[in-house]
Amino acid sequence: MNAISKDLPAPGSAGSTLQALNQWVVDVAALTRPDAIHWCDGSDAENAALVAKMEADGTLVRLNEQTHPQSWLHRSHPDDVARVEHLTLVCTPEREDAGPNNHWMAPAQAHAKIDALFDGCMRGRTMYVIPYCMGPIDSPLSRCGVEVTDSPYVVANMRIMTRMGAPALARIEREGSFVKGLHSIGELDPERRFIMHFPEELTIKSYGSGYGGNALLGKKCHALRIASHQARSEGWLAEHMLILGLEDPQGKTHYIAAAFPSACGKTNLAMLIPPEGYREAGWKIWTIGDDICWMRPGADGRLYAINPEAGFFGVAPGTSRKSNPNALASIQSHTIFTNVGVTADNQPWWEGIGDDRQPVTDWRGEPYDAAKGPAAHPNSRFTVSAKRCPSYSDKAEDAQGVPISAIVFGGRRASLVPLVFEARDWTHGVLVGAAMGSETTAAATGAVGVMRRDPMAMKPFCGYNFADYFAHWLSFDQPGAQLPKVFHVNWFRKGDDGKFLWPGFGDNLRVLEWMIRRVDGSAEGVETPIGVLPQAGEIDLEGVALAPGARDMLLGFDREGWRAEFEALGAYLAEYGPRMPEALRAEQQRIAEQLQG
Repeated sequence: MNAISKDLPAPGSAGSTLQALNQWVVDVAALTRPDAIHWCDGSDAENAALVAKMEADGTLVRLNEQTHPQSWLHRSHPDDVARVEHLTLVCTPEREDAGPNNHWMAPAQAHAKIDALFDGCMRGRTMYVIPYCMGPIDSPLSRCGVEVTDSPYVVANMRIMTRMGAPALARIEREGSFVKGLHSIGELDPERRFIMHFPEELTIKSYGSGYGGNALLGKKCHALRIASHQARSEGWLAEHMLILGLEDPQGKTHYIAAAFPSACGKTNLAMLIPPEGYREAGWKIWTIGDDICWMRPGADGRLYAINPEAGFFGVAPGTSRKSNPNALASIQSHTIFTNVGVTADNQPWWEGIGDDRQPVTDWRGEPYDAAKGPAAHPNSRFTVSAKRCPSYSDKAEDAQGVPISAIVFGGRRASLVPLVFEARDWTHGVLVGAAMGSETTAAATGAVGVMRRDPMAMKPFCGYNFADYFAHWLSFDQPGAQLPKVFHVNWFRKGDDGKFLWPGFGDNLRVLEWMIRRVDGSAEGVETPIGVLPQAGEIDLEGVALAPGARDMLLGFDREGWRAEFEALGAYLAEYGPRMPEALRAEQQRIAEQLQG
């Protein structure tokens, strides 16, 4: 097809039967002026041809076919290795609707600014049209989009991360609506880079980056920033949460959704392997998703969740047989690695992989020299189908979603916050989510123990004002609602010696078991102003090597410390001004008063 032709493609050939979609693609082509347009069908043959093209031009490097069959390495531009929050904008007509939690630009100004960058940017390139579905293709909870890009690497990743191609296009044509995503790698110039979101237009425009969440527009851009806006207007929740199934020895499975900020073990928990004693007793963990959760009230008043993604886009460094054996097993074949090191026999390598092999080439493609930095970029990634995970559950394809028994919030707190506590009710649970955060380290900020709030782990991803977001959460507490219990966990409490008190990893199942016992009423707990803590003996600690006094610190309640915490929380909520729901302010004040007693 001629890129600047005004003629629409014939239905049934390249293109769509949906006039609005065809016209948008023609308009984008007129702006970007590609040499050719390719409508992606998601087929094996199409993928093989794209991979061959990328191997030929060096975009992908095939890895050791004996150890990692059908796997490739991609190296990003050194200035294009992570999300760029300061260049990520939410463009609503009113600044206040975006809120202080987002960078804002007026829509007309934003369109003009980024369209000037898109002008002619695809000359000499092919424009790929990617119809995709976020969630099971036949689920009423799923939502569709179309990403237009000039990056075949993006096509290959979107094929893994979404339900992409002909089935998605058929659903878009049936429904007549879709999220529009326009992307170009541009010149990969950090000074000419923006990721713009127009929630009220269901539109995303991303220019100047080929990396991850900046370029795979189905991921954070659609599934969180745009979807959070859709969810608010349609009565559901789009959240930065894992979803796991916890099956007990009697064969009953409870589903848990959990939100943690980065570096707090979300993927590890989603793929957790139970401790040996629990495995022998018949406990199992099933992985539904490791990053994003869409929840909607069902006819029975419970929240039902889907994972809108079809794959994992995981951080490679630190992934090992010790930390996450299921993740490591998932990425032994049919995986795209981005910005990892390579060994002499062409296997992928990263810091913390936990074996005796050594890298010879770093993530830039240069000879590895430890003095010049790590072999793998700290934010290096793997992209792989979720179905390759040993703990993958076929319930991930359930069109109605899975019923959520518990919602878990958690952060990295070296002190004060106990291993686990339960919120008193839904309003208290929303406050617990709004208050969550992590303490920084000296290596990251130059100051140890600085608390950085990250409500519901959504600070970089909520597509509108956090105060309105909290109000939306509160709105689910309706007559007849059977809402999940809400918990908070902290795997990262430290002792006076600076060492972690809790072993973490598989032993986290012991905490999940207590949550489920609270859900079914078989654990009593202890009431405190901050919530319900486990009674002595309610968490099975058999075989857990805890330091002297660790249990009391892990499950203790420091009234004086919590007074200061709630005073700081009150100041944080006040930052959002009059939009902050009065119910949340009242809940903070209620607990603050109890803490004075």
